[in-house]
Amino acid sequence: MEERIITENELEEDLNIRPENLEEYIGQAEVKENLDIFMKAAKMRDESLDHVLLYGPPGLGKTTLSYIIASEMGVNIKTASGPSIEKSGDLAALLSNLEPGDVLFIDEIHRIPRFIEEILYPAMEDFVLDIIVGNDTTARNIRIELPPFTLIGATTRAGDLTAPLRDRFGIISKLNYYTVEELTKIAIRSAKVLECELDDKAAVELATRSRGTPRIVNRLLRRVRDFALVMGSGSIDLEITKLALNKLKVDSLGLDDTDYNLLKAIIERFNGGPVGIDAIASSIGEEQTTIEDVYEPYLLQTGLLKRTSRGRMVTKLAYDHLKMPFDDKK
Repeated sequence: MEERIITENELEEDLNIRPENLEEYIGQAEVKENLDIFMKAAKMRDESLDHVLLYGPPGLGKTTLSYIIASEMGVNIKTASGPSIEKSGDLAALLSNLEPGDVLFIDEIHRIPRFIEEILYPAMEDFVLDIIVGNDTTARNIRIELPPFTLIGATTRAGDLTAPLRDRFGIISKLNYYTVEELTKIAIRSAKVLECELDDKAAVELATRSRGTPRIVNRLLRRVRDFALVMGSGSIDLEITKLALNKLKVDSLGLDDTDYNLLKAIIERFNGGPVGIDAIASSIGEEQTTIEDVYEPYLLQTGLLKRTSRGRMVTKLAYDHLKMPFDDKK
């Protein structure tokens, strides 16, 4: 499937505009304030920071915050993803290469296999790694002492974490969608880093259509910059921004064709709902987890979709936005 312009998936092009410290990081004020206190306290005690769990929709800055934590603590960061840790040896290799105080960042931590999770518990609590080598009569336990480290886990599905794993994180922070004002500041900062001219009205327009997500505002900024360079003077103003976003089929609320297909499928095939997620997935040819992780969060946040005990329902607001007739007797 073609990459969505408003996808929350991280691409390499986003890395060079990533803020490097808490002062540069825009938004998530409460999370930032608390992390600043926890990090200062850890440094005053000459200890590693307690383990951190960051959760929330994709694209809100969980990876960026992890790098900032490592930078602010003055330590190295090693990165991995839950699905890539398939064997106990994979985890052992990651942990045994850490220096005292280092950060181990595991993205999609909810997808770590259960038996790996159980090996992780003593590593988090006591900084030891117990691994069984051999099998049957030759099996023996090897204990590896680990230096104190900070595990930062990131997930879009906090509810999928097991209670024992969740309880071992001393710091748990939820990242929320950004306001238009915050996204406007991010767009202006990113434009300066990219050395392109962006006027204030264009920045607001970009922010409004970015689904409350910093990664998307940066992605749209880059694409609008292309339009401004080829079809305009190179400077990004409101006119070229609207032209570019309309050609990219990103509407005034930040919806694209995939969002329209989902909402229209529920309206046209299921009379607006309620309908189960499995039926929606089948009707639009998408994975259930993709709908739940990528499409739904923003549609729920904006009030275009709602969950009920009987399934998903499209709201009157969505009918109005799609310019489709709404039967208020339903």
